[in-house]
Amino acid sequence: MKMNNLIEARNLNKSYGSLKAVRDLNLHVSSGEIYGLIGPDGAGKTTTIRLLCGGLRPDAYRKGDRASEANIFIAGYDLHRQPEGARSQIGYLAQRFSLYEDLTVLENIRFFAEQRGLPAAEWRPRCMEILDFVGLAQFIDRRAGQLSGGMKQKLGLAAALVHRPQVLLLDEPTTGVDPVTRQDFWQLIIRLAGESQMGGQGQNVRQTAVLVSTPYMDEAARCSRIGFMVHGQLILEGAPGELRKRLQGRILELTGQPLVELRKIARTEPGVQDVQMFGDRLHLRLQAGQAEKVLAHLQESLPGHGIQGFRLRSIQPQLEDVFMDLLEAQR
Repeated sequence: MKMNNLIEARNLNKSYGSLKAVRDLNLHVSSGEIYGLIGPDGAGKTTTIRLLCGGLRPDAYRKGDRASEANIFIAGYDLHRQPEGARSQIGYLAQRFSLYEDLTVLENIRFFAEQRGLPAAEWRPRCMEILDFVGLAQFIDRRAGQLSGGMKQKLGLAAALVHRPQVLLLDEPTTGVDPVTRQDFWQLIIRLAGESQMGGQGQNVRQTAVLVSTPYMDEAARCSRIGFMVHGQLILEGAPGELRKRLQGRILELTGQPLVELRKIARTEPGVQDVQMFGDRLHLRLQAGQAEKVLAHLQESLPGHGIQGFRLRSIQPQLEDVFMDLLEAQR
């Protein structure tokens, strides 16, 4: 394991009967990095995170005629051989965080602090520190059942951080919360990855490594690196800017009315691989080297189809464009 890799996984496989949820997956996340795991429902994102936190045990994989073990290292600890050490470095927030709704915010966080072994002299200042960090310090006496969905997720994050983990695993943490809370939550994640934490006795520790699954491409764009998962396999990974370059010069944006008719016309255009709706506009994904030809032909032909107020221009690819291109290639 490389010294700066706080998460390192090799040869991860997990099957449920004939369903292969995770296939030959290898990944690493270094100190101070936010790694985004992206993919459609059923891609294997949640299973991967549960494997990394020890909630599931990976299957053996076969290399030729030989079965071998998967390897998962968390902050230098072998999750299989040193489970307690590895889990002491993990903060985990599941899709549905289980709160004790009859307990107050402070009582909930105290419970998780004591479960993690924080001594009596340390739990209260640490709880107040972390509740202040997530913006819940003024709600310590409110029962958890009376919190909004976003505040519950922030309390879940506080519980995951109370023992100062070096590795943070977040499974779609902002699904179902409002846009403002999503923004606040991501500001917290970015701060966590970018700031060195202090240990319990004031000693310096390394920055946090964050692995987060998300269905939102605007969130994926905030990550240091992204891994796209399809059918349990990690098919592509890289920095957001690097991934967008894959479609450089191959995306046109088209607007006009009626939009449904405009989409039909664009789909029949030679050189157009696919057309996707993005709100009130279309993204046309083109074959390589066809941009000028398609642009000129559509500019000439659209008025004859009765399209009103159309606008056509070349734009920078978005992560959604890359994702749709990858999905199409897997079909």
